[in-house]
Amino acid sequence: MAEGRLILGLDPGYGRMGFGVIYVEGPNIELVDYGVATTTSGDAFENRLLHLGNDLHDLFEHHKPHAVAIEKLFFGKSSSTAMNVAHARGVALLMAAQSGAPVFEFTPAQIKKAVTGDGKANKRAIQNMVKQLLGLPKIPKPDDAADALAAAICASNKKW
Repeated sequence: MAEGRLILGLDPGYGRMGFGVIYVEGPNIELVDYGVATTTSGDAFENRLLHLGNDLHDLFEHHKPHAVAIEKLFFGKSSSTAMNVAHARGVALLMAAQSGAPVFEFTPAQIKKAVTGDGKANKRAIQNMVKQLLGLPKIPKPDDAADALAAAICASNKKW
C-alpha cells in the first residue's frame, strides 16, 4: 500500500458520526473500514463530544489516513440540532488537524455530484453508487457510514 492513499471520510453528527476509510491507487478504490462512532443521548453534551474525540483519535491512530473528507453542514429546520452537529464537526476537524492530514470539505451537493453525477441525487442513489464503486455485496449500513464513504470517494477525485 505504499503508492496509494488512505482517505478517511466523515459524516458529522453528535449521536452518530459516520466514518469510512478507502484506499485509492490510480483509478482503483477499495474499502478498508466503515462504521459509526456513537454517543449516549443521556450523557452530558460535553462528554458526548469527548467520547467522539476519543473514538476519532483511535480511528486516526489505527488508519493513519493521508487525507480527511468531511461534509459541510447543511442547516435544516432545527438550529439547535445544527449547532450541536457543528460542535461535533469541530471535534472532527480538530482531530484531523492534530493528525496532520489535509482536510477536504464538501457540500452535500458536491458529494452527490462526485458519486452519482447528479448534485440532487437522493440518498438511495448515493448508497447504490457507493456499493457499486466499492464492489460491495450490499449497501453499507447505517446511512451515516454510507455518507462518510461517499465523502471519501468525493475526495478521491481531488488532486493533492
